[in-house]
Amino acid sequence: MESLRINDYMNKHPVTFTVEMPVAEAVERLINNHQTGGPVMDENRKVVGFLSEKDCLAQMIESSYYREQICRVKDIMHSDVLTIKSYDSVLELAQQMLGPKPKIYPVVDDDGYLMGTIDRSAVLKAIDVQFIDGFKHD
Repeated sequence: MESLRINDYMNKHPVTFTVEMPVAEAVERLINNHQTGGPVMDENRKVVGFLSEKDCLAQMIESSYYREQICRVKDIMHSDVLTIKSYDSVLELAQQMLGPKPKIYPVVDDDGYLMGTIDRSAVLKAIDVQFIDGFKHD
Protein backbone atom coordinates (compact mmCIF):
# COMPACT_ATOMS: atom_id res chain seq x y z
CA MET A 1 0.00 0.00 0.00
CA GLU A 2 3.01 2.26 0.44
CA SER A 3 3.21 2.53 -3.37
CA LEU A 4 -0.03 4.53 -3.56
CA ARG A 5 1.03 8.00 -4.68
CA ILE A 6 -0.86 11.26 -4.41
CA ASN A 7 -0.40 11.93 -8.14
CA ASP A 8 -2.63 9.00 -9.07
CA TYR A 9 -5.61 10.20 -7.04
CA MET A 10 -5.40 13.99 -6.85
CA ASN A 11 -7.85 16.40 -8.46
CA LYS A 12 -5.83 17.98 -11.26
CA HIS A 13 -8.43 20.71 -11.88
CA PRO A 14 -9.40 22.04 -8.45
CA VAL A 15 -11.27 25.22 -7.73
CA THR A 16 -8.72 27.98 -7.10
CA PHE A 17 -8.78 31.58 -5.96
CA THR A 18 -6.66 34.70 -6.21
CA VAL A 19 -5.82 36.97 -3.29
CA GLU A 20 -7.71 39.94 -4.78
CA MET A 21 -10.87 37.98 -5.65
CA PRO A 22 -14.02 39.20 -3.88
CA VAL A 23 -15.26 36.66 -1.33
CA ALA A 24 -18.70 36.59 -3.01
CA GLU A 25 -17.04 35.43 -6.25
CA ALA A 26 -15.05 32.80 -4.35
CA VAL A 27 -18.27 31.50 -2.80
CA GLU A 28 -19.82 31.18 -6.26
CA ARG A 29 -16.82 29.11 -7.39
CA LEU A 30 -17.13 26.81 -4.39
CA ILE A 31 -20.84 26.31 -4.97
CA ASN A 32 -20.58 25.80 -8.74
CA ASN A 33 -17.70 23.32 -8.41
CA HIS A 34 -19.18 21.40 -5.46
CA GLN A 35 -15.95 21.74 -3.51
CA THR A 36 -15.49 22.68 0.13
CA GLY A 37 -12.33 24.72 -0.32
CA GLY A 38 -9.33 25.36 -2.48
CA PRO A 39 -5.89 26.90 -2.76
CA VAL A 40 -5.29 30.61 -3.14
CA MET A 41 -2.60 31.37 -5.68
CA ASP A 42 -0.46 34.33 -6.57
CA GLU A 43 -0.02 35.51 -10.16
CA ASN A 44 2.64 32.82 -10.75
CA ARG A 45 0.39 29.90 -9.61
CA LYS A 46 2.28 29.49 -6.35
CA VAL A 47 0.13 28.57 -3.38
CA VAL A 48 -0.06 31.43 -0.88
CA GLY A 49 -3.16 30.45 1.07
CA PHE A 50 -6.23 28.27 1.43
CA LEU A 51 -9.89 29.25 1.50
CA SER A 52 -12.67 27.02 2.83
CA GLU A 53 -16.45 27.20 3.02
CA LYS A 54 -16.11 27.81 6.74
CA ASP A 55 -13.86 30.83 6.09
CA CYS A 56 -16.47 32.26 3.74
CA LEU A 57 -19.50 31.58 5.90
CA ALA A 58 -18.90 34.20 8.60
CA GLN A 59 -17.90 36.78 6.01
CA MET A 60 -21.00 36.16 3.90
CA ILE A 61 -23.23 36.52 6.97
CA GLU A 62 -21.56 39.83 7.79
CA SER A 63 -21.77 40.99 4.16
CA SER A 64 -25.46 40.08 4.03
CA TYR A 65 -26.14 41.95 7.25
CA TYR A 66 -24.35 45.11 6.17
CA ARG A 67 -25.28 44.66 2.49
CA GLU A 68 -21.76 45.27 1.26
CA GLN A 69 -19.21 43.10 -0.50
CA ILE A 70 -15.86 44.68 0.15
CA CYS A 71 -13.99 41.70 1.55
CA ARG A 72 -11.31 40.01 -0.55
CA VAL A 73 -9.99 36.45 -0.31
CA LYS A 74 -6.71 37.73 1.15
CA ASP A 75 -8.65 39.12 4.13
CA ILE A 76 -10.00 35.75 5.28
CA MET A 77 -7.77 33.04 3.78
CA HIS A 78 -5.42 30.91 5.84
CA SER A 79 -1.84 31.67 4.90
CA ASP A 80 -0.27 28.85 6.90
CA VAL A 81 -1.09 26.18 4.32
CA LEU A 82 -0.13 22.54 4.68
CA THR A 83 0.84 21.26 1.24
CA ILE A 84 1.99 17.89 -0.04
CA LYS A 85 3.95 16.65 -3.04
CA SER A 86 2.55 14.51 -5.84
CA TYR A 87 5.07 11.76 -5.09
CA ASP A 88 4.07 11.53 -1.41
CA SER A 89 2.35 8.43 -0.04
CA VAL A 90 -1.44 8.30 0.12
CA LEU A 91 -1.18 6.11 3.22
CA GLU A 92 0.97 8.65 5.06
CA LEU A 93 -1.48 11.39 4.15
CA ALA A 94 -4.36 9.21 5.37
CA GLN A 95 -2.64 8.86 8.72
CA GLN A 96 -2.18 12.65 8.91
CA MET A 97 -5.86 13.15 8.11
CA LEU A 98 -6.85 11.16 11.19
CA GLY A 99 -5.67 14.04 13.35
CA PRO A 100 -6.81 17.65 13.43
CA LYS A 101 -5.45 18.32 9.96
CA PRO A 102 -7.17 19.81 6.90
CA LYS A 103 -9.68 17.86 4.82
CA ILE A 104 -8.13 19.09 1.57
CA TYR A 105 -4.44 19.47 0.76
CA PRO A 106 -2.98 21.47 -2.12
CA VAL A 107 -0.52 19.35 -4.09
CA VAL A 108 2.52 21.36 -5.15
CA ASP A 109 5.72 20.65 -7.03
CA ASP A 110 9.13 21.14 -5.43
CA ASP A 111 9.01 24.87 -6.23
CA GLY A 112 5.59 25.45 -4.63
CA TYR A 113 3.55 25.61 -7.85
CA LEU A 114 0.05 24.15 -7.71
CA MET A 115 -0.45 20.77 -9.36
CA GLY A 116 -3.86 19.92 -7.88
CA THR A 117 -5.56 19.01 -4.61
CA ILE A 118 -6.42 15.84 -2.78
CA ASP A 119 -9.21 15.43 -0.25
CA ARG A 120 -10.32 12.73 2.17
CA SER A 121 -12.70 11.18 -0.36
CA ALA A 122 -9.88 10.66 -2.86
CA VAL A 123 -7.64 9.19 -0.15
CA LEU A 124 -10.40 6.83 0.92
CA LYS A 125 -10.96 5.80 -2.70
CA ALA A 126 -7.24 5.07 -3.17
CA ILE A 127 -7.14 2.87 -0.10
CA ASP A 128 -10.37 1.12 -1.11
CA VAL A 129 -9.02 0.37 -4.61
CA GLN A 130 -5.89 -1.12 -3.06
CA PHE A 131 -7.96 -3.10 -0.56
CA ILE A 132 -10.18 -4.59 -3.28
CA ASP A 133 -7.13 -5.37 -5.42
CA GLY A 134 -5.65 -7.31 -2.52
CA PHE A 135 -8.64 -9.65 -2.49
CA LYS A 136 -8.40 -10.28 -6.23
CA HIS A 137 -4.86 -11.62 -5.86
CA ASP A 138 -5.59 -13.95 -2.94
